[in-house]
Amino acid sequence: MKSILMIGLGRFGRHMARKFIEEGNEVLAVERNEERADSAIEIVQNIQIGDATDERFMQSLGVDNFDICVIAIGDNFQTSLEITVLLKDLGAPFILARASRDIHKKLLLRNGADYVVYGERELAERLAVKFGADNIFDYVVLDSEYAIYEVAVPSQWYGKSMVELSIRNKYKVSVLATKKEGKMYPLPHPDHVFSPDETLLVMGDEASIKGIIR
Repeated sequence: MKSILMIGLGRFGRHMARKFIEEGNEVLAVERNEERADSAIEIVQNIQIGDATDERFMQSLGVDNFDICVIAIGDNFQTSLEITVLLKDLGAPFILARASRDIHKKLLLRNGADYVVYGERELAERLAVKFGADNIFDYVVLDSEYAIYEVAVPSQWYGKSMVELSIRNKYKVSVLATKKEGKMYPLPHPDHVFSPDETLLVMGDEASIKGIIR
């Protein structure tokens, strides 16, 4: 269980707070707008009304005692930047911030943020990959090189097993799971024989994965 300080209870902040709580974490939210705080009380019971750019107010919260501080403000970059710098000065161990532009992401990282989510861009890119390529159903980026893709079984794999295909050595990807009729089957046995009515979760670099579905 982690302790989370959530600053801002707009749509992004509410969704993230709900998920944090569902995962068993403790969340304290800060919101300057009383009406917005009231509308989120069913999601987060512990809400402080206040200005997150006010140093004395933030100091009173014991920022350095939280495992993660989330700045969920995406429509006011100046405010997000001020809060980021303030949190860093107050000893926040990990700051997760939201950005709406590339330049904002860079500046937040340079001024104390440990991780910046660029929601609109990341969602747009994910949808472009998902709907813009044949035989790709979804993907999750792991880092600048590797990702997990859900792909159709390559036709040349039909009726063959993982051992026969020597997938990792020949194709430079790892099959993490198979999926059939909406059900996931993790870590398939080396003797698993592939069929056209299933999809695969594979991990690798983009070039290797695109190579097996062409």
